[in-house]
Amino acid sequence: MYVADSRASARASADGAVRPEAGRRRAAIAPTVLALGTVSLVTDVSSEMVTAVLPLYLVTGLGLSPLGFGLLDGVYNGFSALVRLAGGHLADRGGGRHKWVAGLGYGVSALCKPLLLVAHSLTPIGLVLAADRTGKGLRTAPRDALISLSSTPEGRGRAFGVHRAMDTAGALFGPLVAFLILRATVDGYDAVFTVSFCVAVFGVLVLVLFVPGGRRQGGDGGGGERPTLRAAVGLLRRRDLSRITVCALLLGLATVSDSFVYLLLQRRLGVPDRWFALLPLGTAAAFLLLAVPLGRLADRVGRWAVFLGGHAALLLAYALLLTSWHGTPLPYVVLALHGGFYAATDGVLMAAASEGVPATLRSSGLAVVQTGQALARFACSLLFGAAWTVWGDRAALAGAVVALAVCAAFSLTLRPKGTVPA
Repeated sequence: MYVADSRASARASADGAVRPEAGRRRAAIAPTVLALGTVSLVTDVSSEMVTAVLPLYLVTGLGLSPLGFGLLDGVYNGFSALVRLAGGHLADRGGGRHKWVAGLGYGVSALCKPLLLVAHSLTPIGLVLAADRTGKGLRTAPRDALISLSSTPEGRGRAFGVHRAMDTAGALFGPLVAFLILRATVDGYDAVFTVSFCVAVFGVLVLVLFVPGGRRQGGDGGGGERPTLRAAVGLLRRRDLSRITVCALLLGLATVSDSFVYLLLQRRLGVPDRWFALLPLGTAAAFLLLAVPLGRLADRVGRWAVFLGGHAALLLAYALLLTSWHGTPLPYVVLALHGGFYAATDGVLMAAASEGVPATLRSSGLAVVQTGQALARFACSLLFGAAWTVWGDRAALAGAVVALAVCAAFSLTLRPKGTVPA
């Protein structure tokens, strides 16, 4: 059963959503959310071990140009867009297969980790990363649909915040584990990839053993359209969902990849290679501390305001990287703003997109938004890498600042109904 037990009497509203009675204690976080958070924590330790060392491994170890790295980074972060809709549709059409479609995605990603041991040029590395992102694409929408279906509408931002905080705890430990392995071993990169595979397998086991399966019962908008491909595409005719999708796509076009942000920081500050893997820790720490508070704030003051506030923090981080300031606080401020951006946007966007989408198409509806955003970030990685190669890093970042400011100003004029407090 995916609907959370509020541990207090509740009444059903006219639209079928479960709402707690006035004056009663706020509903507890559903066990499904906590189990999925544990899976994400373990899996993120594995994936962030690789992500932390990959930029340095490709640019320094294999000698890729910024354009070549931009292509691979775009594949790594955007290829999943091609299969997210398929993953969402498979989960919805199965009438309760969210767990198993997500499990397939986690398994595919785990199997890709040891393949990095034998890939040493652009083409095979690109294929391995594409397969890894295929797994991510399959699992993301079903996982987020499970979180949404397990939570009441009033506490959805908080539920996503708790999950993202647990997920980010893994992102915090992953780079630290990679750093320790690089310092303790001779063949550091190979050791990182091997340990990453073992951790990923453990995450799949946690999913299989502890995340509830079974079919959806009751519900948050439980009635609605049959889960067909036509119905999934037809979701874009819903005004609020189409606005959210358009804004996510436009803002994604101006969101520079994390790896480029860390490379820019390294160049600005002259960070030694052996310390590079620790830079993502700053982002992860800020994300971990802010995910739950900002999720609760979004439930109270409106998700659109928090979502756009996150992009304002990102814009400030980019602007600081463009200044001539080289003070000691620079990396801490930039990484804190970077983590705050993710805390204010990642789960909040999914909570906003869940409103107005029937439970029978919840996975497909979230996949539509995620696909637009992933495709946009794929394009941004290619464009930013090309601009860096041709004009240099500062000119490329200046272009990203202008683009983000314009897209944020446009998004400010849109206010989907489901993103403001009732």
